[in-house]
Amino acid sequence: MPDAAATWSPAPDLVARLAGTRFGDVRRFACVDSTNRYLLTEPTRDEGVVAVADEQTAGRGRHGRTWDAKPGAALLASVRLRPALPPERVHLVTLACAVAAADAVRAVAGFDAGLKWPNDLVVADRKLAGILAEADGAGTVVVGMGLNLRAGAYPAELAEVATTCDEHSDRAVARDELLTVWLRMFDGRLDALDDIVDAAAARSATLGREVRVELAREAFAGTATALTAEGYLVVTRADGTERVVTAGDVVHVRPAPATRITGRSRDS
Repeated sequence: MPDAAATWSPAPDLVARLAGTRFGDVRRFACVDSTNRYLLTEPTRDEGVVAVADEQTAGRGRHGRTWDAKPGAALLASVRLRPALPPERVHLVTLACAVAAADAVRAVAGFDAGLKWPNDLVVADRKLAGILAEADGAGTVVVGMGLNLRAGAYPAELAEVATTCDEHSDRAVARDELLTVWLRMFDGRLDALDDIVDAAAARSATLGREVRVELAREAFAGTATALTAEGYLVVTRADGTERVVTAGDVVHVRPAPATRITGRSRDS
């Protein structure tokens, strides 16, 4: 059930800035348990609803992890979609979200963030944003993002592995500006999913890297060499064999070489 204690207010200013996109219903929360959970359990199921919060008390990451940030220190938002895609292509929605976020950071904050497969934005291997897509099994996909803006966006013990916009930008990044630019870019990317693998490959911080892949029952190492047509990661092992990784944790082992590898089809 939705967080009974949470109340939201409409955001007509943001809706006006998003005119012409699918995101015509923006709901602001001062505090909510999880923007993803709210949209997964809110009963209307309409596409294009956006939930944005100053604070989350039970923010969610992959594999049951949490996302903690001081109020106002991060962009915390989720969108509800109903993509007409077969299950094996739904990951393209996550890639579209990540590409749009990287482009929005560049446009608004003035620096480049790379895509760490499957769902993070990083700067020099420090995490700037995390993305989580969840489906309800009935056609709804909710995509949430937590993007660190300023000090307090992450606990002090994560200082070596996390970062914020304020650490790289020469300007103060306004949350609503970043939100609206991201959503406008996300809307466009969703309308061009056939191009999203190449766009993600061009912004990838993972392709060309030596990686360790950690799955539920095994782990293996190799070089991340390509993305499949569905957006999955191809890892080439030392013996030349390839593994297609559809889910799991990917750890960057060594810095990327100068040449970036582009996307390719799964069967190539």
